[in-house]
Amino acid sequence: MEAYCVKCKAKREMKDAKETTFKAKGGKTRNAMKGVCPKCGTTMFRIMANK
Repeated sequence: MEAYCVKCKAKREMKDAKETTFKAKGGKTRNAMKGVCPKCGTTMFRIMANK
């Protein structure tokens, strides 16, 4: 899964990507992928479409 790294300011392939959910407006939930940047180690986060 590719995501944007804020620290490197570039799109990179996430390492150890896992699917997660978080709260959204109106009491709903959103799906997302959470991982680590392979170059700098910063946490990366990408919001996915609802299923």
